[in-house]
Amino acid sequence: MNQRMIKSLIGGVLLGLVCVVGAYVRSNFTASADFVFALWYNRVIIGLVIGAPWTSVNRNQSLLRGATLGLLVSFAFYSSTSFQDPISFVAGIVYGVIIEAYLYKTEQ
Repeated sequence: MNQRMIKSLIGGVLLGLVCVVGAYVRSNFTASADFVFALWYNRVIIGLVIGAPWTSVNRNQSLLRGATLGLLVSFAFYSSTSFQDPISFVAGIVYGVIIEAYLYKTEQ
């Protein structure tokens, strides 16, 4: 694996943990283990997709790519919850931007 993929996957794993904590807090610690795992795994998939060897682009294009990929991957989770968790959906978009911003900065 190249460095971009490794960094992106680590970012997805770590942001997934942040998202899991947020989901537990929002649900008053009643979220099911299946839901929490699916949410974490969705963030790992965002890291995987963003970590692919994309062509080099400028910063704004990179951030837009992160938002777009975050949106597409998060929409799969959002639709599987019958559109009941919009906060996690939006967070996936933001996490895509965060991962791309970090990767862009470290690649410069």
